[in-house]
Order: sequence, then structure tokens, then C-alpha cells
Amino acid sequence: MNDTAPLRARAEIDLAALRANVRTLRAHAPSAALMAVVKSDAYGHGAVPCARAALEAGATWLGTATPEEALALRAAGLTDSRIMCWLWTPGGPWREAIEADLDVSVSGMWALREVTAAAEEAGTAARVQLKADTGLGRGGCQPADWPELVREALGAEEHGLIDITGLWSHFACADEPGHPSIRAQLDRFREMVTYAEERGVRPEVRHIANSPATLTLPESHFDLVRTGIAVYGISPSPEIGTPADFGLRPVMTLSASLALVKHVPAGHGVSYGHHYVTAGATTLGLVPVGYADGVPRHASGTGPVLVGGKWRTVAGRVAMDQFVVDLGGDEPVPGSEAILFGPGDRGEPTAEDWARAAGTIAYEIVTRIGTRVPRVYVNREQGG
Repeated sequence: MNDTAPLRARAEIDLAALRANVRTLRAHAPSAALMAVVKSDAYGHGAVPCARAALEAGATWLGTATPEEALALRAAGLTDSRIMCWLWTPGGPWREAIEADLDVSVSGMWALREVTAAAEEAGTAARVQLKADTGLGRGGCQPADWPELVREALGAEEHGLIDITGLWSHFACADEPGHPSIRAQLDRFREMVTYAEERGVRPEVRHIANSPATLTLPESHFDLVRTGIAVYGISPSPEIGTPADFGLRPVMTLSASLALVKHVPAGHGVSYGHHYVTAGATTLGLVPVGYADGVPRHASGTGPVLVGGKWRTVAGRVAMDQFVVDLGGDEPVPGSEAILFGPGDRGEPTAEDWARAAGTIAYEIVTRIGTRVPRVYVNREQGG
């Protein structure tokens, strides 16, 4: 793709910023290996280019939610790095994962049974990481069931069916430093790890730290930190720090080309339902992206956009393919750039600004940008 070609819309992905973010995160956890989480197409940024850039910057692990995401990375030629996937359902592609040398997560007996059966069929030991539910209440094995899972996993390892490569868990409130659940989960994780190790488990890695814990909780780093949203330059804890405060730079800039600029009189209704009516004679600009592209409809009337060096606000409803901004009499030519969000260097809104406008989190803003918006990669080379 020609990076300078005019497009209806584009999500520019700055791989130099991503590499710098990975180096910053490594500096926050110098004694731990770093996993770059590239689930959900790298939070909307593009899994394969972002995975490659993260590895160039020193990440040694990649993480995905689904096994299909992990297998796609292997198919794209990412064959040397460790890749872990953790969101399994019964009947999943266990054998394919084993043959692709993936690390798979097991939270309960049904999964252990399925992975050991697949390993027997494949004739190759599966790399298995046992997940502990230390208090999040989502995936993971409850403490009461941990002894059985550890015992059975050790039995499978003795039979050469699995290698227990890791013990891990996930925080509920690491983005709220000082929350009492953080200490409780750390204590529980240490207890469950100790129990497993006393019975003979020899994990390569123990890990619980996500992006906010990597940045704010050194005692949680153990052998590996799993960094997701921070890799993409978004603060995991906006209440306590901006990306710049953490030494991070947003990687995605979302922009569109104005499709139309026109004069309208006072009292003119704008978009569905006429929730916006012009206060006086003005100019309107048509931005050709909508909720089908991932622009949140919840930001109708509130979403910020930079056009002609000025912040504008979505006028009325966000529609499926387009929305309108009131230009206040300014007359940029059709094709002029409308920046929805970016790093903020040029005075443009950020993903966090859109998150506030939509009543959500910045994770959702970048992840929901749809496939109809081309990703344009800049600074692909290490020197860029």
C-alpha cells in the first residue's frame, strides 16, 4: 500500500513507537522476560507487524487469547518465539497447538484431559501452563481444586505427555494501585505456586503481572510480565498517569478525509433524530467513518475531532458509515484531514479522549477499529 495515498480513512501504526514502548516496559521489569500480548489483532493494530516489531525490541514471548490467533502467528512465519494462548473451549485445536509448539493454558480438569489426549495422539509432549484463579473469578483454577489439577498434571508429565512450563494468574484491580485485592491476589499466587513447586512442579516461568502491574508493582514481576495495552502506548491506569508519564507513546493515529463541506442555515437538523440543530448559519463537514468502522455510537454529540487545527465535536448521531462535525463557518476543502485520535502531538484528541466521550476505556476504542479501515504501517525498519 502507498503510505501517502489519499484514503477514506486510515489507521496509521507507528512501529517505532511500539518498539520504544517495549524497550520502556523492559526497563520497568529488568529482571523479567517480557511477553507482548497481540490478541484481538494486536488490540486492533495488526498482530503480525506488531508482533515482529515487539520481538525486534526485545520481547521474547508473544501472547494471544485464542489458539487460532496463535496458530496464525506461526503460519505467518513467527516460528522462533515462544507463543502462549489461554482462551480454550472444549474441542479446541489442541493437537495443532502442540505441533506448532505453543504454550497452552489449562485452568481445569476438562482441559487437562483434552490436551493430554491430543499429546498422546500427536506423540509429542504439550507445553502446558497451569492457571490459578487467585481472585479475579474469571478463568483459572480455584484454590480448592488446585491440588487435583497439580497432581494430575504431574502425573501426565511423568508419562511424557506434557511439560509444565508455567504457573500463572491474572489481576483484577492492578490498574487501581493500593486496592486491597492486589495484595490478596499476590499472596494467594505465592501460596499456589509454592504448593505446586513443593510437589515437584518446575515451571520455566511464573507470571501474574499485566501492563499496570508491570508499570506500578515491581514485586509482581516474577519471571515474566505480560504487557498488552501498554505496548500500544495507551495508559492502563489513566487515573494515575498519562502515556507520557509512563514513558509510552500511542501507536495508532486514526484519521479520515472529509467527504463533503457545505453551508447550512440556522435551525438545520443534523443526522438521525435531529439531536443536533444548528444554532446559526454554519458549515458542516462530513467525516466518512461510523460505527461500522468502530467509531462508538455512544460518542454521538461528544466525540472530538481535529479539523483544520481546531477541535470539533460530533454533531448529532454517529451513523453506520459517517458522522458530521459543525465547522462553525470554516471551509476546509473536501479531502482535508479529520484526525479522530493520535498521540496528541499536533493538538489532536487521543484514544483516551474518545474513551471519556463514549463512557468506556481506551482499550475498547483502539480494539474496535474495524477491518474496513486500512492499517498503514510507518517506521517498519528498526532505524525508523
